[in-house]
Amino acid sequence: MLSSSPAPHHRGAARRAGARRVLVLSASMGAGHDTVARELVRRARAQGHEADTVDLMRLLPYGTGSGLRAFYRTSVRHAPWVYDGLYRAFLRPGDHTRPSGVPLARLAADGLERLVARTGADLVVPVFHLAAQLTGHLRTLGRLRVPSVVFVLDFAVHRQWLHPGNDACLCLTDQAADDVRRVVPGTYAETTGPVVAPEFSAPAPAADDWRKRFERYAPGRSPVLLSAGSWGAAAGIGETARLLAGAGHLPVVLCGRNQALRSRTARLPGTLALDWVTDMPGLLHAVRALVDNAAGQTAVQALAAGLPVVGHRPLPGHGADGVRRMAELGFSEAADDGTTLLDVLDRLVTEGPAERERRAARGRAVFRADVLERAVALAGRSAVPSPGQE
Repeated sequence: MLSSSPAPHHRGAARRAGARRVLVLSASMGAGHDTVARELVRRARAQGHEADTVDLMRLLPYGTGSGLRAFYRTSVRHAPWVYDGLYRAFLRPGDHTRPSGVPLARLAADGLERLVARTGADLVVPVFHLAAQLTGHLRTLGRLRVPSVVFVLDFAVHRQWLHPGNDACLCLTDQAADDVRRVVPGTYAETTGPVVAPEFSAPAPAADDWRKRFERYAPGRSPVLLSAGSWGAAAGIGETARLLAGAGHLPVVLCGRNQALRSRTARLPGTLALDWVTDMPGLLHAVRALVDNAAGQTAVQALAAGLPVVGHRPLPGHGADGVRRMAELGFSEAADDGTTLLDVLDRLVTEGPAERERRAARGRAVFRADVLERAVALAGRSAVPSPGQE
């Protein structure tokens, strides 16, 4: 179940002084959570700790994880109103949390307990909301005897991220941390900003190859990236691409693993349709703006690369709330219709170097602290609570 297969390690075995055994609890629901989990594991190992990641979907028994993933993928691709209804009913931010330990998450309880015991993990870091419900539930019951520090990936914190049993929450913004403390009084919440790999904020030599490709494909046009996420879920992306092409831009569409979307998009005049991209740092450094619909990992990678982000046609549910919150905080701009989108892009792609650098600096300011370092530090201060009742 682990992302790699290290030799079994148990508490009490020889370990560097101060080192931790970190277990990052992710979920294969799109690529964002797993991308963050891999980067946290990389940082942990670079800092002298031992670390692995596990997919919560694989801990759920009876094929429940696969079914949940398939349902969510189908909903966001083909019936977004279904997910929007579920989000409003069970996830949308409010003044209280859901009942502790969502029943679906509890199905993975035995699997997580066995995994923690087998690996000797002394810190669990959930990066998915159901994972946070699971660890909070087990901490409250005393069945998880090591600290759980939740990394909340969303700009707009929905309530299933929140369980009073967890030891701490690390958040993207001060506003998100305030929301955590307001909804679950007494919860320790701290602002760290997002997690991205260091390649996104460094110079990207491969960006030149992308620029040459764009120039060969559509000489003289400004490349604008349209993201549909790893599952290729986006409303009206063909219409947006036609709009941008008609205005003299080169729409570059990230179709993820949705080959049907790529086939449809590739037939649009003046549009470059991409499937799975392995060189995201180079791509983000080569385009002039990102048109985003989810305020997820692609958006924060763009901020690290100094790229302008424009929210347009957001996915329903937490995508729409996140896009709105991101724009309210000044990390992106919102375009509610096509005319506004063109106006915003015309300004962004023609701005001078000084203004571009000022805007890029505002975006990079969201990155405040190393999430892994803070999680380890907070775990060192956590006392294991006595078993309680929910």
